[in-house]
Amino acid sequence: MRRRKVGTVTSDKPDKTVVVRITTYDKHPLYKKYVRKRTRVYAHDPKNEYKLGEKVMIEETRPLSKFKRWRVIGRVK
Repeated sequence: MRRRKVGTVTSDKPDKTVVVRITTYDKHPLYKKYVRKRTRVYAHDPKNEYKLGEKVMIEETRPLSKFKRWRVIGRVK
């Protein structure tokens, strides 16, 4: 099964591509406080239908270009 993650679209400028920011919260090993970690990934959007600020679900896929390793599945409410 392929990994799926939820993130927010931060850029829709490239053609057939969106940039998605994934935010995760991990507990610090020593201080036990939750630390926010952000990851930026490129995802394939063949119809250019997802716009800036939308929450989307992405799925891992084979390499599609130099940076694209994910594809957009759909919107999340």
